[in-house]
Amino acid sequence: MAEHEIPLAPIDRIIHKAGAARVSDEAVRALRDLIEAVAMEIAREAVEACKHAGRKTVSKEDVEFAVRRLYRPPGIFERKV
Repeated sequence: MAEHEIPLAPIDRIIHKAGAARVSDEAVRALRDLIEAVAMEIAREAVEACKHAGRKTVSKEDVEFAVRRLYRPPGIFERKV
């Protein structure tokens, strides 16, 4: 059995908050697995950015850089006025 970092209950709550009346256990596990995979990919990229900058501490900027580099989502980190 694989060890997971993210518990299932918060994932279930997120899906319900998104509007689902009912959610299968299989759907919750699938979303958890996907979130963990994406988070690991972002974390690895952020660590590389941190190392490249000669630092040991991963910063918020490293994480944001990693997301932009990997996914380039429009406006996800823009400040709202």
